[in-house]
Amino acid sequence: MELSSTIQQAAQHVFDVMAKRVSEEDLQRIKDAFQMAAVAHDGQKRNTGEPYIVHPIAVANIAAEELELDTNTVIAAFLHDVVEDTDYTLEDIRSRFGDDVAFLVDVVTKRKKHNYEHTKQVDNYRQILESVHFDIRALLVKLSDRLHNMRTLDSMRPDKQMKIAGETDFFYAPLAGRLGLYTVKTEMQNLSFRFRSPREYESIVRQLEEDKERTKDSLKEFTDQIQAMFTEVGIPARIQVRYRKPYSVWSDMKENNTDFAHVEFKHFVRIIFEPLDEWMRSQSPEKDTALFIYSCLTSRFKERPGSVVNYIDSPKDNGYQSFHVQLLNQAGVWEELHIASERMHRNSRLGCVVERDERWLERFKTVLQNIAQSGDGYIFMDSVSSSLYNEDILAFTPGGKGIILPKGATALDFAFEVHSEIGEHAKYARINGALKPIKTPLQRGDCVEIGTSEDVTPQRGWLQYAKTYKARRRLHDILRDEDEFEFKLCPDCDPLPGEEVIGFKDADGVITIHSRNCPLAIKLASEKGNTIVSVPFNPDPSRTYPVKIKIVAIDRYHLLRDIIDCFVERQHLSMSRLATHTEDEIVTCDIDFPVHSVDELHLTLESIAAIPGVDEVRRLPRAQEERQ
Repeated sequence: MELSSTIQQAAQHVFDVMAKRVSEEDLQRIKDAFQMAAVAHDGQKRNTGEPYIVHPIAVANIAAEELELDTNTVIAAFLHDVVEDTDYTLEDIRSRFGDDVAFLVDVVTKRKKHNYEHTKQVDNYRQILESVHFDIRALLVKLSDRLHNMRTLDSMRPDKQMKIAGETDFFYAPLAGRLGLYTVKTEMQNLSFRFRSPREYESIVRQLEEDKERTKDSLKEFTDQIQAMFTEVGIPARIQVRYRKPYSVWSDMKENNTDFAHVEFKHFVRIIFEPLDEWMRSQSPEKDTALFIYSCLTSRFKERPGSVVNYIDSPKDNGYQSFHVQLLNQAGVWEELHIASERMHRNSRLGCVVERDERWLERFKTVLQNIAQSGDGYIFMDSVSSSLYNEDILAFTPGGKGIILPKGATALDFAFEVHSEIGEHAKYARINGALKPIKTPLQRGDCVEIGTSEDVTPQRGWLQYAKTYKARRRLHDILRDEDEFEFKLCPDCDPLPGEEVIGFKDADGVITIHSRNCPLAIKLASEKGNTIVSVPFNPDPSRTYPVKIKIVAIDRYHLLRDIIDCFVERQHLSMSRLATHTEDEIVTCDIDFPVHSVDELHLTLESIAAIPGVDEVRRLPRAQEERQ
């Protein structure tokens, strides 16, 4: 067996990285693992045409260099596909590298079954989550494997790209986020977005580059002023400017139902410091230094009221710490700053890999084990979504007990977390003393009191605003709500002809068409990838599709006439509904109208945006609008 110099160099890089922190004996075990993998995969090729061994080397490099994992985990990274794809057995690995390595390889080896309990993908997720009971390193090997697969997704067919991207969006990226691996999470999300919706991805990339060029001078002036102040005061800190990735911007646009131009903070300024000597003897030198930096900054720049978020005293559940504040730069634009120590900065990159509170680890294991042990496939995937997708908030009972909930959780979720009986009979909530419905979303720091009544029992509609695994699991047990609906066009994403779409075929042969960015499509791709079908969805001159748009403009004479003229004379479109509201010289206009394709919609939006006085024009989700 001969290996190319390129392959040998790639493997040597892994050895060089590990040599800095392991013994000679462990380094030799790592080299032996590489040799075993090279022999086992000899003759196998990847979709790219490269020798297969390129993949295990890359996974081992991610584990060794990017995640700084230990010897046995790097060995397992080299060997992670050996049992699944070659004639070597788990016992072969155990005899050469011991029980620990054999366990890690076993966890990431997909089980081959004739009949899967739910689907192949769902059973694989469950297997991965169940491994947490023994060792969280197994998740890190799987994330390293998935990250390299995403980096080499170009070679896959479009349907395979959608399947793998859907799995990554729905399961692996949120999992990385919950483990505190923000760098891994961000890269996974962006690669998934790039392959799932290449046109939309490239559009945002282009707009980000234009924004970067437009703001570079004012941003440099702002950071130069900060650096000069630090030098003058003697603060040992470095400044980084970090630009948001396309996926992050796109998510913001969707969450806030806005366009690119109205997305705030397309970059942020990171200040990374070493604790000042004069506070090294205090109980919290990092916090004291951060507050001193904050004080210096707010003496020089105007602070945005209510913008401070103190993640140093109240870290996120995965350990993230930083001090956030927004300041006004010399150009009159708010800038977001993150102030963190070198230790906090390293922890935000390596997350669970660095030493952390055992209570956090046990709580995280419990969350994932509860998901893995949940009922049927539908509830399981729902539990994955509610437990992994969202960052945490901390709410309090009137007695001061903290309740950790995912962002977006409601008072109903809070009630179930306190006790299942309180959730089942929840009638109303008092949030910070104010009377609110139990479906009210909670914010970080809310004090919540739940009012109950024996006359109240769970209703089918509660599932719409229950977000946590515990609440949804209990409601499903009570309601047994397994209704399925058949449709041809997804009512949530309202795809239009000409959009980037994907289809899913159900057991009856009915194909449902979704936008490739539809959350439901991403979930289905991650759960039932074998039902994905490519579908032509081209404009039909004889058929139109209803859409809703919102226009925000400065009031002026003949504004409404110009808008109507744009529809009727220039775009030759009809309007089924038009509603306007004017307040303090600002006009808001909602219009319903039919279009033949997404291109026709975009052309209309561009035409309206060019009307003098129009500040914003955007499409509204019809399903969301109808529920409001």
